[in-house]
Amino acid sequence: MPIHSVTFNPAIDQTVLLDHLVPGEVHRAHTVRQNAGGKGVNVASCLADWGVPVTAHGLLGSDNAAPFDALFTAKLIEDRFIRISGSTRVNLKIVDAEGTTDINLDGIAVDLGRVDMVVATICAAAGDGDLVILSGSVPPGCPYEIYARLTARLRAQGCTILLDTSGEPLKCALDADVLPNIIKPNREELAHWLGEPIADRGALIAAADTLRRRGVDLVVVSMGEEGALFLSDEGAVSARLVVDGVASTVGAGDAMVAGIAAAVNENAVLDRTARLATAFAVAKLGMVGPNLPSLGVVHALAGDVSVDTITIA
Repeated sequence: MPIHSVTFNPAIDQTVLLDHLVPGEVHRAHTVRQNAGGKGVNVASCLADWGVPVTAHGLLGSDNAAPFDALFTAKLIEDRFIRISGSTRVNLKIVDAEGTTDINLDGIAVDLGRVDMVVATICAAAGDGDLVILSGSVPPGCPYEIYARLTARLRAQGCTILLDTSGEPLKCALDADVLPNIIKPNREELAHWLGEPIADRGALIAAADTLRRRGVDLVVVSMGEEGALFLSDEGAVSARLVVDGVASTVGAGDAMVAGIAAAVNENAVLDRTARLATAFAVAKLGMVGPNLPSLGVVHALAGDVSVDTITIA
């Protein structure tokens, strides 16, 4: 199954490791690392580590594209990004004993002409039976309904759509007449779409099941340390794996998306999908940057995932 990853708003993730972040204080970093990133780039990188060929599409600033060029070359990711003038944004990730503090910037402002170039490129490349992953935020100037528009066009071409975004782009996509085949919101993103807080686990399951009944084939809701929910016409399960050590949480959700895509690629049943997606996410936690460990490590983690059946009223 050909797989395409689309990223309108890529980023260079600069990760700074500190002992302890104290607002207003001067700190000395232990290490500073830069990785080509952005949600769809992270997904493509993890899929490549799994041995699945993937084509990456989107917009890149030509002034600092070198980290992306190096990543795509090293991992044999087919590069269909369109280069535009300017610099791709740099996001700051501050990691200390308490966790990761993210400082994300807006991307390069774009016009509709550049957006349409990406749409034309992906629609020309993707065909019947292909999996297209639409990931991340959109840069200034890009319409919020871009993912809804792409979903309608690509599904009409016979593609399967996996969507992972948030805020208004997610709302537009979920309020559209043609829905993605697969979505992976977290609890907060699902609540934003609903327009109200999700009080408890039961309400979370009900919200996810609403989307399944509206026609989304697979709804995955990530819940951080609590694991994730997976709902499809096969049923509903929760999946969780205790984390042993964390090198970086950056890109863990993107690794889960890659795991879902890998499961779709092998036509996996729901239990296998939950195990593989969870294993990808946990395996990524032990790595710095958008990378997976060896295949054997991921397979072993998948076997250790706890999967429980959920009964939906």
